[in-house]
Amino acid sequence: MSIPSYMNKIVELQEAIFRVKRIKDTGGTVVFTNGCFDILHKGHVRYLDKAAALGSVLVVGVNSDESVRRLKGTSRPVNTVSDRCELLAALSSTSIIVVFEEDTPLNLIEALLPDILVKGGDYKIEEIVGFDTVVEHGGDVLTLPFIDGYSTTSIIEKKNASLK
Repeated sequence: MSIPSYMNKIVELQEAIFRVKRIKDTGGTVVFTNGCFDILHKGHVRYLDKAAALGSVLVVGVNSDESVRRLKGTSRPVNTVSDRCELLAALSSTSIIVVFEEDTPLNLIEALLPDILVKGGDYKIEEIVGFDTVVEHGGDVLTLPFIDGYSTTSIIEKKNASLK
């Protein structure tokens, strides 16, 4: 069985840095977002489509399994980082997928210096991790609205409630 071609979107940090530099050198606009993306749902897909439309390529930073456990608790993630990355890579909106081990993507943002940093509408722009770095390098930081009722936590809570 051959590996699907979209798997080449999943890269280590050094390869992501190389690809981002090449994109910028040819006049492209790099958009960056990040998250756990534990249970991929309609809200994620629409958010990623909107983020991708802001530039030439969308880079997605994905929390490692250990990072998700530290942030969300020992019962998470539901899906492994390799499964989460493959699902994200299969989306036409994503261009580069890179995993980070820390609790925040700050080191990743500092390494990639995206032109546009995007997070969901539940964030205040000035409080987004990487805001200062991106703005200092001439980039923009934006928020995009969420689709109400769609979150991994709410999906898990609904499932747990139905089991009681």
